[in-house]
Amino acid sequence: MAHTLEEIAKLAGVSRSTVSRVINDHPNVRPEVRERVWQVIREVGYQPHAAARSLATNRTQVLGLIIPQAVTTLFTDPFFPHLIQGMAEACNAHRYHLMLSLFTGRTDQESLYRRVLRSGTLDGVVVASTTLDDPLIPRLLQEKLPFVSVGRHREAAVSYVDVDNVAGARQAVEHLLRQGHRRIATVTGPLAMMAGRDRLEGYRQALEARGVPVDDALIAEGDFTEEGGRMAMQRLLPHRPTAVFVASDTMAVGAMKAIKEAGLRIPEDVAVVGFDDLPVASIVEPALTTVRQPIERLGATAVEVLIGLIEQQAEAPQHIILPTQLVIRASCGALSGSRGLE
Repeated sequence: MAHTLEEIAKLAGVSRSTVSRVINDHPNVRPEVRERVWQVIREVGYQPHAAARSLATNRTQVLGLIIPQAVTTLFTDPFFPHLIQGMAEACNAHRYHLMLSLFTGRTDQESLYRRVLRSGTLDGVVVASTTLDDPLIPRLLQEKLPFVSVGRHREAAVSYVDVDNVAGARQAVEHLLRQGHRRIATVTGPLAMMAGRDRLEGYRQALEARGVPVDDALIAEGDFTEEGGRMAMQRLLPHRPTAVFVASDTMAVGAMKAIKEAGLRIPEDVAVVGFDDLPVASIVEPALTTVRQPIERLGATAVEVLIGLIEQQAEAPQHIILPTQLVIRASCGALSGSRGLE
């Protein structure tokens, strides 16, 4: 049986207008009254009418997630499910809904950008995995729709949440240097993305700080896919690196395949360090040393920052950088199959 506001008010011992203010997150309600009303709502399973709530608050309680990547990339890259999980949990905690926008190609992308940004159905947007030349960011700024980027952006007016990619990459390469390696290669992420550039910068900083020349022959660009990591490693192997820092775990799995296909051993011939600490890192053979980034926390923090912008609890732009942590496993040669944190 569907319940009415009047029935909720009677059960909670408050007025109908108080119930309405609670549902619409009006600040002028005492905390104990607000909790009592929500307890009744939960007990009876009342569902506020979304359209009526939208008219009352001028909000839809819907956030969009736009990932300007092909659908196939979204479902093959383990990074995104973890990101979406963190976002969904934060949305649920704040009583927002999450809408995911997917693309099948560049033409579809352009059309969807126009439809999403001007639909009036979203209170704000989280964007993830954008390239430096993606037209989405300028459009969002022009449309004045609140948004947060998962990933650092070079435009100062953009609110973003990211991990310290430079420091994480630097820590990974410093670890390899401490193991005695000097011919350290890297498989970068796409250099059209800030994450790819920042992790390459961390690699360079670590070498330069130890007085090790940066050799461009030991740098190969990847695309955050397993096959891209394998192909990049194949280009690096003729230059005889003794270690490699790979800018994502997914690419690191591909790089490890290329090393083994060449008849080389990990870590005896080539030590490997990745970036992400996805579940696959602990089950590949040998287990992958990697830089742990808090992916679910990235998603949750992006949602919380966005809601703050929407509800005017924070002033734009917000720039939040989360720390990383090096997880030492067998692939770097520092341990004999055991784990450690550095």
